[in-house]
Amino acid sequence: MMIFLLASGYLLTVYLLLAMAKRTGKRTALTDVSLAGKEKHKREISVPKIT
Repeated sequence: MMIFLLASGYLLTVYLLLAMAKRTGKRTALTDVSLAGKEKHKREISVPKIT
């Protein structure tokens, strides 16, 4: 019975760590994309028009 409890706790811990890693990876990717979009937008605005 003790082995079953230890194995269950181990599997739960691994599952939670993987879920947290997956969630953190998505947040980082979204931040990188939004920063790249903002930089592009800033470059477009900062180009002066020469007539």
